[in-house]
Amino acid sequence: MRIKIYMDGAKIEDMLKLRKEKYVSGFTTNPTLMRKAGITDFEGYCKGILKEIYDLPISFEVFADDHNEMKRQAHKISSWGSNVYVKIPITNTNGLSSVPLIRELSSQGLKLNITAIMTVDQVKQVVDAIDHRTPSVISVFAGRIADTGRDPIPIMSKSLELLKTKPLAELLWASPREVLNLYQADEIGCHIITMLPELITKISLKEKSLEDYSLDTVKMFYNDALSAEYKL
Repeated sequence: MRIKIYMDGAKIEDMLKLRKEKYVSGFTTNPTLMRKAGITDFEGYCKGILKEIYDLPISFEVFADDHNEMKRQAHKISSWGSNVYVKIPITNTNGLSSVPLIRELSSQGLKLNITAIMTVDQVKQVVDAIDHRTPSVISVFAGRIADTGRDPIPIMSKSLELLKTKPLAELLWASPREVLNLYQADEIGCHIITMLPELITKISLKEKSLEDYSLDTVKMFYNDALSAEYKL
C-alpha cells in the first residue's frame, strides 16, 4: 500500500512497540488520549517520547482555547524536535476560525497538523492558508463524518484534489472505525491514516479465511462461556 500508517495513542509502551514495525510511519496523540493514559505532565511526557522517537513524525496538540496562547504553545512544542508537528484545531471552542493563526505559523516554518476538520470548505480554507514551503498535515475526521451517516469518501477525494496545489501538504484520514477504512483510504490515494493500536493489530487479518475466522469466533464464545461457568 502507498498510504502511511500513524499510530494514534498515548501509551508509551504501545508507541515503543509499534515504532519497530516497518508499516508504522509516525505517531499522533491528543489531550483526550493523554488524559486516558494517565498523563499529567504534558511537557515531560512529550520530551520523554522524543528521546525514543526522534526519527519519525509525531504530532502533539496545543491545549489552549485562546489563539494567542495557542501560538505561544505551538512555538514551544515545535522547538522540541525537527520531527514534531504541532496540532492546531480548525477552530476554538467558540467556533472562531484558527485559519489566521495557521497562516502565521505555517509562514514561520512550523510544521502543523490541522485537526478536527470535517468539511471540504474547512479544507479549502486551510489549503489556502498553509505555506507551500512548509510541510503540513490536514486531518479530516472521516470516521466521525461516517458516524453521522454520511459517506466520507467524496469529502476525502475532494480534499485530495484541493491539496494538489500544496505539494508538501498531506491528507490524513482520521478516526477510522475499522480496518476496511485503511484500504478505502489507500484506494483513493490518501497520504496518511491514523489507527489506534488495537486497530493496527487487526491488519494481520488481511485475507484470513472467513471459514477459519468463523470457527475462531465460535471457539471464543464457547471458551468464554466455560470460563464464566454458566449453568442452566
